[in-house]
Amino acid sequence: MTPGRILVANGDGTYLLKFVGDVRLGLGATFDEFLDRVFKDENLASVLVDLSAAENIDSTSLGVLARLSVQAKARLGCAPTLVSTRPDITRLLKTMGFDEAFHMVEKPLTDERQLGDLTATTLSPRELRVRVLEAHRNLMAMNDRNRETFEDLVVTLESSE
Repeated sequence: MTPGRILVANGDGTYLLKFVGDVRLGLGATFDEFLDRVFKDENLASVLVDLSAAENIDSTSLGVLARLSVQAKARLGCAPTLVSTRPDITRLLKTMGFDEAFHMVEKPLTDERQLGDLTATTLSPRELRVRVLEAHRNLMAMNDRNRETFEDLVVTLESSE
């Protein structure tokens, strides 16, 4: 599998994020921290996440995507757009209820903006655990199936506080 990367661009308050390769824990926490900055942007107009080059996305990154949906709907009044062209990734997203949380598009983007790598930040183990815990709480809040799937993990993470 290709090492994971998240590419980002912002033009006039429209954010484009492209997940590439195997997107796992460290990138999920970096993505979560990046969203803190996105939602502080007074010019924020829309968010589009392109998963067409993602080979795998772990539950932490999925939880952060769930947070993105909730906060975008609250702030912008509409769901963000999620591009997923890979049948395996699309199936996973739909199974977890992302088709209800995002405007999902299954066709590739034809025109991409200039993208730059999202630079990883260094988080303490405690900060990382807090972000992982919150990501999984976001997933649990999406539907009952996710609640059952991640409940044991969340309880374990909460007990390690």
